[in-house]
Amino acid sequence: MEVLIATFTTLFSVVNPFGAMPVFLTLTADDSPSARRQTALRACIYMVCILSVAYLGGQYILNFFGINIQHLRIAGGILLMRSAFELLTPGANRDRVGPDALEESKHKDDISFTPLAMPMLSGPGSMAICIGLIRPSYFDKGMTLLGFALVALASFAVLLSSLRLTRLLGRPGMAALARIMGFITLAIGVNFFATAIGALFPGLSR
Repeated sequence: MEVLIATFTTLFSVVNPFGAMPVFLTLTADDSPSARRQTALRACIYMVCILSVAYLGGQYILNFFGINIQHLRIAGGILLMRSAFELLTPGANRDRVGPDALEESKHKDDISFTPLAMPMLSGPGSMAICIGLIRPSYFDKGMTLLGFALVALASFAVLLSSLRLTRLLGRPGMAALARIMGFITLAIGVNFFATAIGALFPGLSR
């Protein structure tokens, strides 16, 4: 249960479905509630698949390129801290995709895989987190994968409620929420970085 809770709390703030709400609402503005629901569901299913592949195949990828897990955690920590600083700055609730990519996505028949599932819900930061969550036992691996599913379920609920949440919170509320998520992401990034440095240089932690 501790593995499940740790996976959910760590990954949810990095996935940050609240940050995907503006793009989701923009790209599904002309869709019916049923079509919007199907798009959100497919995006969350794709997200679980992407994160599961990164988690299950991460060790093999690291071995292939000769990368130490601690090196990945340092890189992931830096990436998370960079993303967190963007959320903590003014205008943090801006879209995660550029204007050109957003305009191109408006002409796609299905936006659930790109840009929603990737890179918005399962970007480089969340995939780095998943690879860094490598567990030794099969039970812990199962609990980690279940944690991915719970994050997807929570993200699905957020996307479905995005219109109500946006009206309820308004721009100031969304900006405040983005800063809260950014602060949590920053703490996770610092933890990843510090843990890896401590493992590579044990003398520094004494």
